[in-house]
Amino acid sequence: MAESEHYVREDVRGFLDMLKAIGGPTVEEVGAVAAREQMRVMGGMAEADARALPVIKDLMCPGPASEIPLRLYDTTDHREPGPVVIFIHGGGFVIGDIGVYNSLCTEIATLLDLPVISVEYRLAPEHPFPAAPDDCEAAARWIASSPRELGRVVTGLVVAGDSAGGNLTIVTTNALVNDPAAAPVLVQAPIYPVADDVSQHRSFGDFFDGYLLTGPTMAWFTRQYGGDASDPRHTPMVGDCSNTPPTVVCTAGLDPLRDSGRNYAAHLIQQGTEVVYLEFPGIIHGFTTLRKAIPSGQGDLERFLDAVKLMLEHRG
Repeated sequence: MAESEHYVREDVRGFLDMLKAIGGPTVEEVGAVAAREQMRVMGGMAEADARALPVIKDLMCPGPASEIPLRLYDTTDHREPGPVVIFIHGGGFVIGDIGVYNSLCTEIATLLDLPVISVEYRLAPEHPFPAAPDDCEAAARWIASSPRELGRVVTGLVVAGDSAGGNLTIVTTNALVNDPAAAPVLVQAPIYPVADDVSQHRSFGDFFDGYLLTGPTMAWFTRQYGGDASDPRHTPMVGDCSNTPPTVVCTAGLDPLRDSGRNYAAHLIQQGTEVVYLEFPGIIHGFTTLRKAIPSGQGDLERFLDAVKLMLEHRG
């Protein structure tokens, strides 16, 4: 399909034109350390301001190799027993951190009125697969056990994350289905996830270049992460997804990863999982952390979180 045939929102086109005018080296050209700084700078320019919350607290939990940093967000100091959101950030398993996702986590906590705990898992290439899924599973099990440090009684988990964090959301949920934690996963909510081999999809070709996340950057992330694509902790759709809890999946219409999310949602529906699938047209990968530059993404984020609320209500 020719580029001119793709529907692109006005604010998305303005952002893409600005990036094109700025130019500069790509993630794969500068390497992991510089790319992490690039993402922080981009976040400072393009992301919406953080919400003011009464509780924003940094914590540590035990991990398989070292302690894992976490950040707790809540809209109240006095939280009754209930669900907690575990948020797993994106960035191709290589870039991204708690700081870059701070504003988004304050938004999720505010709109869901639930505690959110953001996980700082180890990054590739310094810590390739399976460091990230190992850390996310360990953090989820610790959180589910209602440790004293949280100051909250956890009755269930909502596991969420974007892009690579969407992959880790699915992998972590699957681990907690196969070997239950102290509290169950009530809902999983991957945002434009990597669920299978993205290079095989039409969307990967349609949006290979010119829509922020490019094909070469995705290939570079995959090489840095390593691992075996036949391992379900790496590529979750090669494994058994038959007992997946209720799921909300969203994708972006102009994303090379779009069809991976589509495939995953369809796969779950065929296996009998309760699913809400939301595809937001005319917007690019990463929109949930670009809401100052792409204001229309705020409405999409709100619709996604409304669907998460709906799923939680169904769970009683």
